Amino acid sequence: MILAYFRSLAARFLDRSQTETELEEELRAHIRLRTDDLERSGLSRPDAERRARIEFGGHERFKEECRAAIAGNFIDILIQDVRFSVRMLRKSRGFTVIVVLTIALGIGATTAIFSVVDATLLQPLPYPQSQQLVSIQADLPAIGAHDVGMSQPELQDFQQSGIFEYVSPAWFDENNLTGSAQPARVRIVSVAPSYFALLRAQPELGRTFDPQHNLPGYLPEVVISDALWKRSFGGDPNILDKSIRMDTDLYRIIGVMPPGFDSPGRNSEERNIEVWAATSFYGPPLPDHPVRNRRNLPTLIARLKPGSTIASAQNQLDGLVASVQNQFAGDYPNGWRVRLLPLKETVVGDVRQPLLLLLAAVAVVLLIGCVNVANLLLARASARTHEMAIRRALGAGQNRLTRQLLTESLLLSLLGGIAGIGTLFLAQESLLRLVPETLPRLNQISISWSVLIFALLTSMLSGIIFGLAPALHASRLDLIHVLNQEGRASTGSGERVQTRRVLVVTELALSLVLMISAGLLLHSFWDLLNVQLGFNPQSVMSVRTRMPYPNDVKIDKYATAAQEAPFIRELLRRCRSLSGVEEAALGDPASIPLDQSQRELNGLEGKFFLTFDGQRAQPEAPSMVERSRVTPEYFHLVGIPLRRGRLFNEFDEDTSPQVAVVNEAFARVYWPNEDAIGKRFKSTRPNSPWVTVVGVIANARTQSLAQSDVPQLYLNVYQNPAKHLAIFLRGHLDIASIADQVREQVQTLDPTLPVFGAQTLRATVSEFLLQRRFSMEMVGAFALTALLLAALGIYGVISYLVSERTHEIGIRLALGAQRSNILRIILHQGLTLAFAGALVGLVCALIVSHLMASLLYGVRPTDPLTFASVALLFLAVALFACYLPARRAMRVDPMIALRYE
Repeated sequence: MILAYFRSLAARFLDRSQTETELEEELRAHIRLRTDDLERSGLSRPDAERRARIEFGGHERFKEECRAAIAGNFIDILIQDVRFSVRMLRKSRGFTVIVVLTIALGIGATTAIFSVVDATLLQPLPYPQSQQLVSIQADLPAIGAHDVGMSQPELQDFQQSGIFEYVSPAWFDENNLTGSAQPARVRIVSVAPSYFALLRAQPELGRTFDPQHNLPGYLPEVVISDALWKRSFGGDPNILDKSIRMDTDLYRIIGVMPPGFDSPGRNSEERNIEVWAATSFYGPPLPDHPVRNRRNLPTLIARLKPGSTIASAQNQLDGLVASVQNQFAGDYPNGWRVRLLPLKETVVGDVRQPLLLLLAAVAVVLLIGCVNVANLLLARASARTHEMAIRRALGAGQNRLTRQLLTESLLLSLLGGIAGIGTLFLAQESLLRLVPETLPRLNQISISWSVLIFALLTSMLSGIIFGLAPALHASRLDLIHVLNQEGRASTGSGERVQTRRVLVVTELALSLVLMISAGLLLHSFWDLLNVQLGFNPQSVMSVRTRMPYPNDVKIDKYATAAQEAPFIRELLRRCRSLSGVEEAALGDPASIPLDQSQRELNGLEGKFFLTFDGQRAQPEAPSMVERSRVTPEYFHLVGIPLRRGRLFNEFDEDTSPQVAVVNEAFARVYWPNEDAIGKRFKSTRPNSPWVTVVGVIANARTQSLAQSDVPQLYLNVYQNPAKHLAIFLRGHLDIASIADQVREQVQTLDPTLPVFGAQTLRATVSEFLLQRRFSMEMVGAFALTALLLAALGIYGVISYLVSERTHEIGIRLALGAQRSNILRIILHQGLTLAFAGALVGLVCALIVSHLMASLLYGVRPTDPLTFASVALLFLAVALFACYLPARRAMRVDPMIALRYE
């Protein structure tokens, strides 16, 4: 009996007819009455009160019964709400389809971009305890040089410092793999023996290098990738201890890494590694006694000791750097600063801002979609006002109605989310092809659980956002006023109309922000496409090969310029004889204009510090420059004109004094107000010869389309041999067959050399713009989608106002109003909203444009042409969206309108 009483209390609490406090007061009153009864039966007052509390169980039993009642009824109520929502949505199938498609578009696009952001920026690197992995970067602050690399003695300093658990360079390169039907190029990375211990990576087969090994030279062992194992060795399970020959050197395979494992690379040439080789970075083919100021090693990666943080390690490192500078002061005339960065930041590089811009853009599209759906739901709520009033009159609580409306909006959002995710699953391969290959961690982009959870949460949040407005308005329903309408169609409250107008202004403003952002990116991209390159990429193709680089320099048949020259001269002669070839030249990867990935192969070997004869470089100018090594024919072939002096000629050989050609920017930076011809400089590396400037060429955008005045230095390949070679051909070339023709000529001269990377110079320039193009296209697509949604939003509001005022329009026409007056009234309402949205959008766009200034070239963030043209387009679309319902209002028949209910 007492238990039944508690349940009745809980039921009343659940129905909200009484508050919890009121029910607790009632419970205490019953306990007092029971105490009085027990005291009259002979018990003492304390005993009677204790027994009464035991019988009733105090507040705890009441709370437990409340919880049980709530839990038991919540599922039933939820199922009932969902069933009712399904019935209501089935009755309005057109409305349901429009809403689901709108949400599917927003959720699908947002999830697609989030999957890229998640893989690139949010997910940790795929190595155990990856938060302990850092990049060690060195700067020379006195000359403004950053990330200048390391020398082998500096590497040893860090390895022996006790600050890190392991330290290793990662020297990315290409090698010639021979022994198969055709010599092949393989991507290789030279690392310290502790590299795999540093990453805590385990092989699929075999073992990795011994982390304690520290003998000079390369280990005669390599670890290969799963892809190379399956492609070149057919997945042979007995691959261990088999030998392969790379650059004429013999290596034993000791391990195979698992599928999906890769080195933490920053660009496409540092990913998809196929071979890992280990060295101590001194001894053949490197110097036996490397000097401290020759920084030929790339940025180091390291693992912090357990329990250490980047901040504490940086403090220790600062002390070590100061000590080394004091001890070897002569090696650090420009100072030396070493920074620790999370390795993930180094891998991600400079793509963070473009990706966050895309995520923000697609989030705006989703928000505009939510606002549009909220408008539709408000319009639908107006039509259902009478229904809601009747349900209230029949006893439904206000909370129940609000919950019902939120359930409908959540159901719509979940259906839209499922449709968006399903579409994304079906189209993910096609969408991945749109992502530029230069994006880091591209192979990790997938529809993972984190992405699905994001999509689910976004769907639910969207449902709450667009369902909140109609639910709040339903909670403020004037029951008597609505029921007194006696069945007439509701025209909606003024508050609801005002809310719809605010929502439309919001989505108009958001769409204008996206449109202006896309306009700025488009303007910037157009300017980049139309800049004067300073060279002529028309009808030029590059094909690459690589000379062997054996560990034993004594067997290197291309060790010197004199040994390499006969091969180069004969190769050029043969290439000129190919069908359609008018000119041929040769250079290193750095000489391929705008080919950033191949320029990385030159690495720090292609960059060095200069000493000038008779003077030093200007203090504010960086003296670390990038060199390119080319044959004399190169400048004419690529179309870079000579300004002063001469170009290389046949007399510039390895036995003659070394000469150089520089661009105008180089001459202006290092010899301002002087003639650069005849000036001399040399590398700061030991035993480097003096180099005389014999020619000055025009500036060309060979390193960046955004900069034409980057100092450029060209050396003669006949005096400075290069291992990585690019063969340039100009003429009426057969793109499909020219690579095979060049391969035949190269391998006739040396059958061990691979030939690869055939690409037109036009395609190289286009690839340079891939990342910018991707950002522009995505933001542009989102902006057009936002504009469409905004146009639909304002069209919906004006259409609703027209239908709402049909009776009024009929009266106006019956009283003699001109149809043009009706048009003017309706357009005025629509354009008022459009101008309000434009004003808010312009203010927001000014803020956003300054945040994206680093993504722009040749365009100010406040570019008036872009702002004005986009605003005019925006207002034109809004005017058209208003005109369609306004035209319908002009055609209203007064007799029909007067009978309109």
